[in-house]
Amino acid sequence: MVSLSEFFSDSSSTGTWTVVPDQSTIVVKSKSMWGLVPVKGRFTEFSGDGQLTPPQTVSGHIDIKAASLRTGIRKRDEHLHSADFFEAEKFPDISLMITEASAIDGDTVDLHAQLTIKGTTKPLSLKTKVSPVGDGGMRLSTRVTVNRQDFGVDGNMAGMIGDNVTISGDIVFRHT
Repeated sequence: MVSLSEFFSDSSSTGTWTVVPDQSTIVVKSKSMWGLVPVKGRFTEFSGDGQLTPPQTVSGHIDIKAASLRTGIRKRDEHLHSADFFEAEKFPDISLMITEASAIDGDTVDLHAQLTIKGTTKPLSLKTKVSPVGDGGMRLSTRVTVNRQDFGVDGNMAGMIGDNVTISGDIVFRHT
């Protein structure tokens, strides 16, 4: 694998990189039932791109459709999309804006980001592993835990869903 430093300094790497949704996943996980049973969900609709400009400057965004969250139980999904949680009709998009990246080691970067859910924006630091995909793409893999209450995502239902939610992204980008 080419080191991140070599990748960033290679002029053929500069430009726009676009998310490939059918090769990417964005998953959420939270404990429910008073912490006894994990609930997993997956966002099925998202898009985005990233910009790489010399010298080693990274920016980008990912837009996620809040109503695309699927947990495998239709009634629960409908409730999560409702005003009790994501209020997806009023706030259809969850957005992640990347403002810069700092190399940590050979295959890991720290992405400085802003996460916006329900109109509330908070800064995030995302330790992200970068790896090549065989056909010229790049895979970025990261995980972060956020407190949903910080973003106004309520709907506690007497302890049925925990406040801390882990979001995992395994996103493939292609140079366009």
